[in-house]
Amino acid sequence: MGATAGPVWGRAEQQDFRSRVRGTLLGAAVGDALGAPVDGLDLDAIREAHGAEGVVDLAPAYGRRGAVTHLTQLTLFTVDGLIRAQVRRDTGAWHPPTDLHRAYLRWAATQRDWGPDERRKEDGWLAREEWLYARRDPSRALLLGLGDETMGTLDAPKNPGAAGPEAVARSAPFGLLVGWEPQLVVQLAVECAAQTHGHPTAYLSAGAYAVIVHALACGEDLDGAVQRALALLAGRAGNPPVSDALQHALGAVRQGMPSPARVEELIAGGTAEGLLAAAVYCALVGEDVRHGLRLAVNHEGPSAAAGALTGGLLGALYGETALPPAWLAELEGRPTLLELADDFAMEMTQGPALHGPAGSSPGWLARYPRA
Repeated sequence: MGATAGPVWGRAEQQDFRSRVRGTLLGAAVGDALGAPVDGLDLDAIREAHGAEGVVDLAPAYGRRGAVTHLTQLTLFTVDGLIRAQVRRDTGAWHPPTDLHRAYLRWAATQRDWGPDERRKEDGWLAREEWLYARRDPSRALLLGLGDETMGTLDAPKNPGAAGPEAVARSAPFGLLVGWEPQLVVQLAVECAAQTHGHPTAYLSAGAYAVIVHALACGEDLDGAVQRALALLAGRAGNPPVSDALQHALGAVRQGMPSPARVEELIAGGTAEGLLAAAVYCALVGEDVRHGLRLAVNHEGPSAAAGALTGGLLGALYGETALPPAWLAELEGRPTLLELADDFAMEMTQGPALHGPAGSSPGWLARYPRA
């Protein structure tokens, strides 16, 4: 696993990148929070509870408005793992899938423990955020995949029958590695998805989503980003269901007025490629961020995953300022999300100055230990 040399960052480029990083993480979390109260309900039940238009604003879930699910928790630990991988690169220990696996094990510990263990300094700052210890209905596949220290690989994936959307829904941060070649972004996302979801459609959907976000973060439009993903999927074994789902999403855009029925058709059985297709569709046909996210969650299907995937695309495409301020104001964990987003942007643009051989920052290494 390797990477190309990073880009040379001017001030304007740094600001644009930080806005897209913030937009991606906040957008995914807002979409997750919008869908959480209606996750798994059919459309009639959603309309009965929220009115004829369904969910149009944040509603209570897990005892509060703006609550996120385990999908956002895992996305944050993905970012943490990526930063830790970059920090460890200075030591010559360069194997990002292992660093991501360690990050996911730190998340798994939050599902077992009552709160942070301050004695574990090697956990870094994110694992000491108490709000992340809330249990938000993770699937059995996730808990089984991370139930021991053994890391799943493409040769020996965990849960080879698991085709659900949870791995793809935590994969947006891989796309923010803008200094990496697209095929390496795909490969890393695929390898890390196989740590919990070993069905080819699940891990290939994660790779496709990551490289779509990567293209958006590099300034491409969404249609072009999807075409890039299709080209990179073409040579991979097991890709036809994912490629077909993305082509179906592009075709649906040309079929007129968007509707919950069309979103449900794309989602199909709630598998990873169906949710990916629905997110691409909602992001393409949405009149703005609000409309795209509302379309993503008002249907019979996994509303939180659909909202998270759509929000990640829209945030990467338009940046932080396009997200609805009222929704951000109520979003659970927003300060943590912003702090982590800014740390990631700093690591990608200033990494060697923070911890390189020219002089390490003890504060940075305390936040993101090399251990």
